[in-house]
Amino acid sequence: MDPLDALRPLMASRDPPLDALIVPSEDAHQSEYVADRDKRREFVSGFSGSAGLAVITKNEALLWTDGRYFLQATQQLSERWKLMRIGEDPVVESWLADNLESNASVGVDAWCVSVSNAKRWREAFAKKGIELVKTERNLVDEIWKDRPAQPVSPVTIQPLEFAGRSVAEKLADIRGKLSQERAFALVVSTLDEVAWLFNLRGSDVMYNPVVHAYAIVTLDSAFYYVDKHKITAEVERFLTENQVVIKDYEEVVQDLDALVSCPEEVIDGKGLIWIDPNSCPLKLYPDIPADEMLLQQSPIALSKALKHPAELEGLRNSHVRDGVAVVSFFAWLDNQMQEIYGAPGYFLETKTSLKRKSPEVEKLTEISVSDKLEEFRSTQKHFRGLSFETISSVGANAAVIHYAAKPESCAELDPDSIYLCDSGGQYLDGTTDITRTVHFGKPSPHEKACYTQVLKGHIALDSAIFPNGTTGHALDVLARVPLWKSGLDYRHGTGHGVGSYLNVHEGPHLISFKPQARNVPLQASMTVTDEPGYYEDGKFGVRLENVLIVKEAQTAHNFSDKGYLCFEHITWVWSVLHEISSSYPFLLSFRSLSRGSSSTCRYCHLKRLHGSTSTMLAAERSWDLICLVFIRSGSLMQHSLYRFLADLITFQVLRCNLVLI
Repeated sequence: MDPLDALRPLMASRDPPLDALIVPSEDAHQSEYVADRDKRREFVSGFSGSAGLAVITKNEALLWTDGRYFLQATQQLSERWKLMRIGEDPVVESWLADNLESNASVGVDAWCVSVSNAKRWREAFAKKGIELVKTERNLVDEIWKDRPAQPVSPVTIQPLEFAGRSVAEKLADIRGKLSQERAFALVVSTLDEVAWLFNLRGSDVMYNPVVHAYAIVTLDSAFYYVDKHKITAEVERFLTENQVVIKDYEEVVQDLDALVSCPEEVIDGKGLIWIDPNSCPLKLYPDIPADEMLLQQSPIALSKALKHPAELEGLRNSHVRDGVAVVSFFAWLDNQMQEIYGAPGYFLETKTSLKRKSPEVEKLTEISVSDKLEEFRSTQKHFRGLSFETISSVGANAAVIHYAAKPESCAELDPDSIYLCDSGGQYLDGTTDITRTVHFGKPSPHEKACYTQVLKGHIALDSAIFPNGTTGHALDVLARVPLWKSGLDYRHGTGHGVGSYLNVHEGPHLISFKPQARNVPLQASMTVTDEPGYYEDGKFGVRLENVLIVKEAQTAHNFSDKGYLCFEHITWVWSVLHEISSSYPFLLSFRSLSRGSSSTCRYCHLKRLHGSTSTMLAAERSWDLICLVFIRSGSLMQHSLYRFLADLITFQVLRCNLVLI
């Protein structure tokens, strides 16, 4: 039975009946990525993107999602659903207020909606007399007969050598901030914040090393709410030594109620309870006067984003190993495309369409090559898994921004088409995220032009120097200007934070055109991605992505003593030469990284780890732009990617953006 046909009778059976049901994407922790059993919106709509919200009324079914998923949603939604494009169509609360009768009832599971979203909806509904109803049970769960089981995997301890700060240090810092804000308790509901605070990791959510858990931190106590079946003796000792009390997952509700009812003398007159309204579920919102609540961003969000030196070093090291895996993969793939399909490879072009060279050999598909990439990563030290589902996309599939290949429908690799690969790994010492777009034959002039504009924007952001206090909203334009000059653009943000063996998408900062990118300025020791793109529906897509560390810039002057920042990029994988328009001579820039008295390029370090016999040295000047000099000799043109990389001889450290091709 179609879920819509099963849900509507349940909605009608309530007292009073529900005129609409909201089904968010989020779980009880307001997570972006959720466990399989929490994918309720996907179950009812068929849309599998990570962001979206479904609304079901008596006669209509609508799905809201953002620009990353417009094309994917049109492909996955049935004719019974209407796609609502965020930024183009009315927002959900406005649509409901305009289309429902006065005094209508709109249902939602209070665990799956944040305090801030519920507040915004109620304010919009009040104008029409519409009531937001907290359902006592999730109606989708009632009809989901084969709903996956709750994950029960062991909690693990993140070693201090990678975490950088002890649990005791983190708790002391949080308690200091509680005192500053005249609060006596902090409710922590976001999974990566709980994991970071207690230096714990898990595997309850695919690709995200987190555990379904809550935390409450007071001025003198700390509580960890989790399924106790996941707690090993080692973890129990670890938490006990850090004076953290382990409690059952479900006890968080009653403990919060008890906290709210604490007499004044118990809390020494400091009566504020700190809740992050953007991440706390409505179910945990205490029924107390507003002046007893502190509703603002969790202090853990920024503390987690400002990486400890040990975390930064782990991120650098993990990206070197990840770069080895990705370069090895593309070298293998280039060789396979030549052997199986007769492609000339990355560094030659052909004027004719390519034909399959070896029909008897098993074909390469989007899934088979992404599996091979995971195999290369799995050989690296500290590998724990992927950081998200690999986006392995050929031709028109690359225009689907968050494309997910399926065994029954994945495409075969095509030497005449663009291949976009967005992937990442989870390592004990860091999380990686990288996108490269390649072509094994002859890109069209238009494809080259689009790739070149994306690369220009990518480099413009990478090389930016900006004053302290600058937000990602101000920087976003740098990556778009080259595209705008050609009348092009992209519908997603340009950069997001990256966790330290945590979620690949991390806030509170981001680089984006979205208003929330104005909220938190970039600060030294934050991580952020640089990933502009361009997509033509039904044809191709281009995206280039590196991970950056925000660091202090050395400038000749310091206007108003503001201090200036710049980026250190830690992703060490080439971009393809022959996809760049011949009118644009600048291929790549690399930053040299200071190590004591010498400065060694991590790109070269990666090469040496990969077994290259060539030696390439960077000058002993930190933060110079390193530009590669290519000599296109006949013999060089015949080499595969690996030989090409091995035969790069010596490069000059320059301040000018010059590449000899």
